[in-house]
Amino acid sequence: MESGYFSEWVKSYRNYLRMRNYSTRTLDSYEQVIKHFGYYIWLRRNTEITKLVFFWTDFENARLDTGVDVTPVMVMDFLSFVSSMRTYKPKTFHRIISTLSSFYRFLYTQGAVVTNPLMGIERPRIKQQEVKYLKHSQVLRLIDSIEDPRDKLIVRTIYSTGVRVSELCNMNIEDIDFEEHTIRILGKGDKIRMVFVDQETLDDIRKFIGNKIVGPLFVGQQGKHISPRAIQHIFKNYAPLGITPHKIRHSYASELYRRSKNLRVVQENLGHTSIKTTEIYLHTDIDERRQVYQQFFPLGNDQESS
Repeated sequence: MESGYFSEWVKSYRNYLRMRNYSTRTLDSYEQVIKHFGYYIWLRRNTEITKLVFFWTDFENARLDTGVDVTPVMVMDFLSFVSSMRTYKPKTFHRIISTLSSFYRFLYTQGAVVTNPLMGIERPRIKQQEVKYLKHSQVLRLIDSIEDPRDKLIVRTIYSTGVRVSELCNMNIEDIDFEEHTIRILGKGDKIRMVFVDQETLDDIRKFIGNKIVGPLFVGQQGKHISPRAIQHIFKNYAPLGITPHKIRHSYASELYRRSKNLRVVQENLGHTSIKTTEIYLHTDIDERRQVYQQFFPLGNDQESS
């Protein structure tokens, strides 16, 4: 079977991802990983293995005119080689494997390869780190501590809606429905969803925008939408160390799930494609754990177990 060269398929794969509305940053990241892998395969097929380290330092003349059909052994050799050249965090190594696996799934659907050589390769375990976030009362105290009306409203809007920073920056006044208590959000992959807003936040927004009916909700330089960097600067000024806009989104998700126990609604409100993504935001509430313990564990119950 004629598999084709990396030089051809990298372009096709990038176009495929672009049609699926992947961001330019993601496209560049995927392309870099695949090109590095393709260059490694070219070197293995065209130079002595002892010269790999020497050639690897120069990507200016990287060659990609070699077939994409590879074996799992070659993939493992590549992973071992790059890990010997540089220390990668498990999360980064996991991303490299995921990128190559996605690329080869694409090649398989295009008939360029008969199998995905990444199928049997184990991915490094990523230790689950406890994500620092604020409880409801702590978020309210943070909001109350902010004196600037615009900055205060920005933090409150993130918590009220659970939107991403990029989504907050792109909010327009005309997307707000004050009667229905909703805001139309353009999310990842240009997907549209509606998020809900509480009345107090809407009242603050109405006061903030005055008579304006169209345009950016939060204005940055030259009258354009505010930038993510400006949002991050606000949190650097007011929030406790380690608390970012994403952590406030985390607080929103955790609080909504704690009170509703409806994971599907939380998923849709956050704009997650997969419910597995939503699960990382959730915590078993300590009050719920206490209640279960007292109700079901013999020593935690007032009545003696028989």
